[in-house]
Amino acid sequence: MASLDQQLADLSADFAELIVQNRLDLLLEFADALPEVPERLVGHPDLLERVEECQSPVFLLVEISDGIVTIHFTVPREAPTTRGFASILHSLLNGRTVQEVLAASDSIPDSLSLSDAVSPLRLRGMRGMLARIKRQVEQKS
Repeated sequence: MASLDQQLADLSADFAELIVQNRLDLLLEFADALPEVPERLVGHPDLLERVEECQSPVFLLVEISDGIVTIHFTVPREAPTTRGFASILHSLLNGRTVQEVLAASDSIPDSLSLSDAVSPLRLRGMRGMLARIKRQVEQKS
């Protein structure tokens, strides 16, 4: 697995080289790639934390086993931009060590060249997801 910094740099470059509409298309590709939560979490939103910064009902749960972080998201399919953000964070942080996740830059949402493509409110939602992931990792490690 590439380092988190390298993976983020590659992803940021992928977004930056595209025109605005194509950035949105790439974000929607990520939305389709967000894994479903395990069966044991389906129908149990009480086990996941609501991301209040998101307009859509987004819930997440962080689990840690042997120092490795696993992230679960539930995001409605009717919210593809938000699903894309969750999927990006999942692709960057899931399977990383506790130390890597805690050291992840808080500016990940700003590094993707999406400020021209989505509203500041949506970027705030992604920042909220990242902050809650880090807080859960901190609490559970």
